Amino acid sequence: MKKLLPFIIIVLAVMSCQPSRKYIRIDGYAQGGTYTVKINIAGVDVPAEEIRDSVESILTRIDTTLSGYNKGSQLSKLNGGETIVPNSIFRDMYALAYDWFLQSKGALDFAAGPLFDAWGFGFREGRMPDDATVAAIREQCGMKLLAGRIPDGPVTMGGLSISPGTTSLNFNAIAQGYTCDLIASYLYSIGVKDMLVDIGEIWCDGVNPSGVPWSVGIDMPYDRPTDGSDTAGDKLQGIWSSEGRPCAIVTSGNYRKYYVKDGKKYAHTIDPRTGYPVEHQLLSATIVSPSRTADADALATLCMVIGPEKAKELILSSEGIEGYLVCETDGGMEGWSSPGFALTDER
Repeated sequence: MKKLLPFIIIVLAVMSCQPSRKYIRIDGYAQGGTYTVKINIAGVDVPAEEIRDSVESILTRIDTTLSGYNKGSQLSKLNGGETIVPNSIFRDMYALAYDWFLQSKGALDFAAGPLFDAWGFGFREGRMPDDATVAAIREQCGMKLLAGRIPDGPVTMGGLSISPGTTSLNFNAIAQGYTCDLIASYLYSIGVKDMLVDIGEIWCDGVNPSGVPWSVGIDMPYDRPTDGSDTAGDKLQGIWSSEGRPCAIVTSGNYRKYYVKDGKKYAHTIDPRTGYPVEHQLLSATIVSPSRTADADALATLCMVIGPEKAKELILSSEGIEGYLVCETDGGMEGWSSPGFALTDER
């Protein structure tokens, strides 16, 4: 369920041997990329091996439930016309997705999968669609055609529909953030206080192995990386600190995933209200949220749909939310940060 490589990298710290801090690191491959979990298990009664197994179990459940690349997942089966009995993860994700569909007034649409497929950004290779094709696809897909909740018992995509259509679901915009939240919730339940959960999106709390708040390095904005580069952090511009508080930090952007046809660049962000890739100057949006990582994930994606000016308004009007935007300008780039988003040069 990989979206794009985020424009953030973890600033690593040496593991501490102090009695009050006993850190372990769990890492591996999941959701089309790597993941890292760093936690202080001092005072935690659960063995490290059991914690690792539990984290991996959560990742496996996510894959077998929500992955569009796993053909045996509940999502793939439902999209393929099969009947499923949705588990709690699927039901939670659907409810969260529908809520954001309503909040965003359709700018976030998790049933617009055929549009992403048509433009080549979904689960299968697409071709350049013409206007008539885009219009036809928009009529036949979208959460506007689906019920606000999943009915009890076995369901099919047809059983979710309130209007005829050929829609499919795609939870990529919030799946990684949701996964962070599930893992963090488990870690809190066993008594972990100091943690960093990085699955492309990040949840952190407390301090790192050196005893200072977790820090995240921010790429950009003043030295633009090469278009199409997948190397995050090669031009580190500043350090953001969590200040020890529980929070999510998520980045979404365009300049590392796009394609060019007939001299025109097509960004991977699709506006489901129009059916076309966005054409504004916003290149990336970083969101910090004190609540769920899934919400930060949704907000970052929403910013990329609505463009820089509306994104600034959204960030400034959202309680507890801070943000950092990178926009392309004539001959360069510039960054904008909300009042509570501070960067330093300290490493």
